[in-house]
Amino acid sequence: MPTFKVAIVGAGPAGYFTAQALQNSQSDELTFQIDMIERLPTPWGLVRSGVAPDHPKIKTVAKVFEKIAKEPNFRLFANVEVGKDVSIKELREKYDAVVLSTGSTIGKKLGIKGEELTNSLSAAQFVPWYNAHPDYTGVEVDLSSDTAVVIGAGNVAMDVARMLALDPAELDPTDTATHALAELHKSKIRNVIICGRRGPEHASFTSPELRDLPKLEHTDVYIDLNEIEKAQVRVEATGEVEKELRNNLEAMRLIAENEKKGVARRLEIKFLTTPLEIKGSGKVEEIVFGINQVEADDKITSTGKTFSIKCGLVITAIGYEVGEFSGVPVENGRITNIGGKVEHNLYVVGWAKRGPNGVIGTNKSDASDVVDLLISELKEPKESNGISDLLKSGHEVIDQVGWEKINASEILSGEPHGKPRIKEVDWKLLISLGRA
Repeated sequence: MPTFKVAIVGAGPAGYFTAQALQNSQSDELTFQIDMIERLPTPWGLVRSGVAPDHPKIKTVAKVFEKIAKEPNFRLFANVEVGKDVSIKELREKYDAVVLSTGSTIGKKLGIKGEELTNSLSAAQFVPWYNAHPDYTGVEVDLSSDTAVVIGAGNVAMDVARMLALDPAELDPTDTATHALAELHKSKIRNVIICGRRGPEHASFTSPELRDLPKLEHTDVYIDLNEIEKAQVRVEATGEVEKELRNNLEAMRLIAENEKKGVARRLEIKFLTTPLEIKGSGKVEEIVFGINQVEADDKITSTGKTFSIKCGLVITAIGYEVGEFSGVPVENGRITNIGGKVEHNLYVVGWAKRGPNGVIGTNKSDASDVVDLLISELKEPKESNGISDLLKSGHEVIDQVGWEKINASEILSGEPHGKPRIKEVDWKLLISLGRA
């Protein structure tokens, strides 16, 4: 019975669902040895460092990951950086197939004047900062102004805005990074404005996220009812309305009509606004927007009118781009691929394949399709020990047992404080916990 070796680069949802698809494809005629390689000392990708701390239910998918990791044909090699400790070329020589599931980690830029000012940040910095990613503990976030602006109309923008707008006491029982929670408790921000370039009907928010907003105890949420009604008219004029879009617009209407509590904290969602310039003397003080309109053919055009918002913090959440690996082609922010195939025995899944869209579960069907393709192209299995042949002697790998030690330590640290865990952010300490 042939056993094929597959290396998966990146231990996030796309990587685990790829491993699961490989495990589910095994038979009496075909088996796999799966080696998952992760740069950080900790796995789970965005489930650990991307999902908002006040949405713990979404993180329960980690139980699925742990089940996958318990299978005898799965090995974790964390604290191993592809491109530094091993190369893609070396992996392709040692494995029958290499699957890149590295995600998209670089925040897209607005490309406007003033974007480089202090306190103009990308969600790609801010989200891992409050989620205890070891690389982002040093991000400087000044929360001393009363108003913050979030640019973008997707769930990441929503998460960012919600984290800024809610009462930090609501985050005390969560796994928010200790350093971020301390800053959020000192925050003077009471007014958060989400600004999207297009109309309500074009927003990428999902309706569950929208329906959660009125549940914020200490924050009033505002949407202009007139904008929603106009969007509904535009949408209905096109004929049959997709269920997802109808649900979204209905959720927005409910927010607009919802009775306000009269509390000090406020979150507002504005549509048809394009950022033109961020102003300030060394630091963000104001942002200028152009006002847009929706044409009959669904095209967004400028009205020529502008308005500005005085603010001390701007966070951009307009999408992500993939990081580059030597010898791997990248185009339009994604790894160049056809149906998940990059080149001979090199494949890609998840955000790195299709761009930053979909929810965590989207990666499951995506990975399954790529694994079907991968299996169809397998020939004779290679004779090798995989990554074990490539790592330098003495390189400290965090394997599954090591990760379980880190995991147990974090959970134990959180218990006295009523938290699911307290995440360790120091790289060296994480490695020592995995070694203990």
